[in-house]
Amino acid sequence: MTSPTPEHDRNSEIPSVGQTGLPPSPEDLGNPHHHRSLAQARVIAAIEVFLCSGFPTQVVLALALGVVGVGPIEAGGQLSLLWVVALSLGDALLILCLVFYFLSRHGENPWDVFVGARSLGTELRLGVLLVPLVLVLAAASITVVHSFWPELRNVPKNPFEALIRSPVNAAIFAVVAVIAGGVREELQRAFILWRFEQHLGNRWIGLIIFSVAFGLGHQIQGWDAAVVTGLLGLFWGMIYLTRRCVIPAMVSHAGFNLAEIAVAVIGFGVPPG
Repeated sequence: MTSPTPEHDRNSEIPSVGQTGLPPSPEDLGNPHHHRSLAQARVIAAIEVFLCSGFPTQVVLALALGVVGVGPIEAGGQLSLLWVVALSLGDALLILCLVFYFLSRHGENPWDVFVGARSLGTELRLGVLLVPLVLVLAAASITVVHSFWPELRNVPKNPFEALIRSPVNAAIFAVVAVIAGGVREELQRAFILWRFEQHLGNRWIGLIIFSVAFGLGHQIQGWDAAVVTGLLGLFWGMIYLTRRCVIPAMVSHAGFNLAEIAVAVIGFGVPPG
């Protein structure tokens, strides 16, 4: 009798109706082991979603930075660029390692999850075309929030804007915004929605939950920014669920972040060179 291959072990760790597309048979429904397996799959998926949510990894990284003497606030009371860069890029690395590890552990192909059968060229062009739409959506949303709920504007000045004090700082912040924002956040969002669809019941519920968490994660910029960011996360998540490809959301997210930095640079009057 031959032993099962490692591939078989990985694929059988978490059985899922969503992966096969087949409903459980009457024998499965009456099998206690089947129900235990599904419950175990849901628990494992929930743990993976939590670990990839960004909150535990950022807490660990913030504590580690504190140990080596890197704090979030500079002597002048402003956010530390070094702290923001280290936390953002470190978190991006941890999240992406976790995402690809969990997919590999369960025998799931990252390309199928994140790109599917879509044409790369088509999806890239769509992402570029979505950038103006995202900018309009953000501007309209912040206008509505300020008009109807002005009390949500509890942070007069975005603390991240103060980090853009020179062309070098702006360039560094742009790299962070693309990697930690456009790339990491969209792969993270796609993975979490995939887990909700496969094991946690409903992708749209997952989208709502993660959009709320996504907005709360930006609360340091103000409650108004948190609301608008949550709406943008909802939009990018809908793009992924509709296209089954993360590239349009990734490109439009990165383009939106770069546009925000450009506006901040112009507003600060940062000299060239």
